[in-house]
Amino acid sequence: MKSQEVGSMSHHMILWICFSVEIIFCACGKSCFPPSFYATAPQEIIAGHVLSKVHVVGCASQLKRVETSDPDFAIHLDGTIVALHSTEVPSTGRHFSVWAQDTDGRQSKMDVYISQKSTQPPKTGILRRFKRRWSPPPISIVENDNSGLPKDIELVGSDSSASHPVYYVISGPGVDKDPVGVFTVNKFSGMLRAHSAVDREEWPQFQIVVQVYDRFTNKETDLPLPLTVQVTDVNDNAPTFTGSLKFSVLEQSAGVVVGYVNATDRDEAGTEHTKIKYTLLDGNNLFSIDAQTGVIKTQTATLDREVKDKHFITMEIRDMNGAPNGLFNTATATILLEDINDNPPVFSKTSLSVNVKENVEGKTLLLRIPVEDKDLTKTPNWKSVFAITKGNDAGLFRIETDPDTNEGLLYLTKPLDYEKNKAVKLEVQARNEAKLSGTQASWASIPIDVNVEDEDEGPEFMPANLTLRIKEGLPNGTVIGKYIAKDPETSSSTGIRYYEISDPASWIEVDESTGELKITNTVDRESHLVKNDMYNITVKAVDASAKTGTGTVFIIVEDVNDNIPLLPTHELIVCEKEGELGSVVLVAEDKDKMPYSSPFLFELRKPYEGEWTLSKLNDTAATLQQAGELPTGATYTIPVLVKDLQGEGDTQTVKVKICRCQLNQCVASQTSTALGVGGILAMLLGLALLLLLCVLAAFFCVTGKDTPKHVDAHGSGGMLLKSNTEGPGEEVSNILIVPTSGIDQSVKGAAVDKGMFDTMNSMGVMNATSMGVMNASSMAGAWQDSQQPFLQQPSDMLDMNSQHDFRSENNVFLLNQRDEATLQTWRTNGIYLDMKLNYLRTGEDGRYADDILHSYGFEGEGSVAGSVGCCSDQNPNDNLDFLNTLGPKFRTLAEVCNKK
Repeated sequence: MKSQEVGSMSHHMILWICFSVEIIFCACGKSCFPPSFYATAPQEIIAGHVLSKVHVVGCASQLKRVETSDPDFAIHLDGTIVALHSTEVPSTGRHFSVWAQDTDGRQSKMDVYISQKSTQPPKTGILRRFKRRWSPPPISIVENDNSGLPKDIELVGSDSSASHPVYYVISGPGVDKDPVGVFTVNKFSGMLRAHSAVDREEWPQFQIVVQVYDRFTNKETDLPLPLTVQVTDVNDNAPTFTGSLKFSVLEQSAGVVVGYVNATDRDEAGTEHTKIKYTLLDGNNLFSIDAQTGVIKTQTATLDREVKDKHFITMEIRDMNGAPNGLFNTATATILLEDINDNPPVFSKTSLSVNVKENVEGKTLLLRIPVEDKDLTKTPNWKSVFAITKGNDAGLFRIETDPDTNEGLLYLTKPLDYEKNKAVKLEVQARNEAKLSGTQASWASIPIDVNVEDEDEGPEFMPANLTLRIKEGLPNGTVIGKYIAKDPETSSSTGIRYYEISDPASWIEVDESTGELKITNTVDRESHLVKNDMYNITVKAVDASAKTGTGTVFIIVEDVNDNIPLLPTHELIVCEKEGELGSVVLVAEDKDKMPYSSPFLFELRKPYEGEWTLSKLNDTAATLQQAGELPTGATYTIPVLVKDLQGEGDTQTVKVKICRCQLNQCVASQTSTALGVGGILAMLLGLALLLLLCVLAAFFCVTGKDTPKHVDAHGSGGMLLKSNTEGPGEEVSNILIVPTSGIDQSVKGAAVDKGMFDTMNSMGVMNATSMGVMNASSMAGAWQDSQQPFLQQPSDMLDMNSQHDFRSENNVFLLNQRDEATLQTWRTNGIYLDMKLNYLRTGEDGRYADDILHSYGFEGEGSVAGSVGCCSDQNPNDNLDFLNTLGPKFRTLAEVCNKK
């Protein structure tokens, strides 16, 4: 090599690719081609140009097929590389791959690199250098090749080694990165070596960086060289299934896609190693699979879900396009047959019958109708739909489906009548919710006989609803029709009686024996009980066995002209307007209907014919207008004649007031009737003041009276009742005062007759003045004559209905303070007491024997004065000085007894 050439390339790394021989022997099952081959060619290559020849010794007969990846080149079985088309070789070179397959199915690959200069070492043994502008061809190793490890792969070198002592360093994946330690380089020679086998599926290639350094300065003498080590694939992975292997297809379907089988292979894509062939190992009579795509299809239409609803087929996937030496896997696919409605529901029996009593209420379940369906349960193909196709014209029956059992349920909707129909023949059809498919069968039907059993039933009205037409206002007693009932068994009306159940207005009477309908009260079409000219009554029929039946009579009430048109009775307002004559609309109403109502005739009557005018507005209204100026505020009573279309009518008066208006109301009327919030408050305040004055007046009247004095010094709780006169009155007789001589002072009271109190209560108010003051012993004797039981205890007197507490202390009657309100009862009671005293005074002497002492309950300490009795007045000469010592309670009594 010339010195100039060495100097110009001193800083460029070169790659020496050395072949010791070009003849490759095939033996022991190894590849017939080397991993790579280098050839030179001119820049322009014509078709048929032989580039080079790969010498194949000993295995040419074993080669079956050789192919290239470049369509411009081909290689014969003897190893000759020929250009098929005219082409060019660029300055960067050209590369293609050669694939070879032997008779055993083994494949091998060779990479061919073509350059414009020779890539083979010269015969002198000097290595040729690659310019830096060239990319070095990739180096390839076979995956999982464990033979001869460690082994040399390629020799790398830099042209800087000609001028410098150098050493080589490599880095990258496979060296100092995962997987570490796969490759090394001879530090001084540059030989690249492999130390372990590589799995292409994990590391398909390695990008190694080669660097060259000066041995002494450790500085780089050339630019880093990127070097690609390609891992050649071998068929070491069997294909595997991916995705679900469960498929479904409708039964009875042929040539229909069932599903897709997916498989993958980890080997290099695009090679025979990943070319998969799909095969069915069983089930070929029913299904097929596409060898290239894995699509499963049905083969026949005989697939029947009701016979077999699930099929299992075994599949194989094999690479090398199904070659015997290809790797494979098997799996089982499950194919479910989906249901179609190819089986209609079938009745379990050929006919059915059922007995039912007449007059049984509706909604009664009569019969269950069983059916069988082979299709998939709980689906529309299985669910039955029943229909009554014959015999149900009257709508007496209905049919439903039991969702759980799929049976038909026959119901009775209306009561059956034995007398009308003793038997009913029905026909029921069973369908599915879904339409039939894949079958020639049709929907089935079944006859059903419904036998009606006779029952003794009540009378029936014929017809059930009777319609009559009458005019309103018919006279009482008018027969408007006849409504009778018959016994269904005998068709006779004998012995049936009729009664009204409903007659809201009491207009109609039903004859109990004959069923005749008569008017009992005037029928009024305009009544609120008549709706749309219709009035209804309900009639009941009762036979001899007390069975009943009901019917309804619809009475259509026809109108007669029994109402005249009426004008409004309230006061109408004519609002005064400047420059205009006021008017008001008169609207008449007639309760009758056409032709007895509108249009109405309006006519103004005297004496207002000159002051007012009347003009028709429409069929039911007229306009009343001033004929001239009239005084404001005046009210006019105007007679107006109104007639209906038949000329029936009368003169009526209309009150019209002329006034100034505000919001269509008279101003004066509005102010007099309207009351604001202030007015209401003023009224309420006045009422409150008035009520307060009444309360105060009542208070002063009550407090102005003399307060009763309590003189009970010994706890008796009574008070002394004053007479209206402090001295002896005219009504006081001296004979009433009896001295108390000979009477025991230990007597503390007298028994009170309950009958006396009852009489006093019944007589009303008794005044104390009319009674006067009496001796207690005399009163006790007098009351004893009433022959009523004595009340021996004061507490007994408290139990009386009058609730008055009459007590006696020191022989003077007292009234409890809480009964002050009853003081007025003494006036009437005094009359009775006077009668009793007169009886005692005028009788024989023996009558005084009744004046005896009667003990009663203790009511306090006794006074210093003795008791006063009827015997105290026997001698006029007796000393009455003891009256001065009776004490303050009896001072008034003492003053009366003293004769002054």
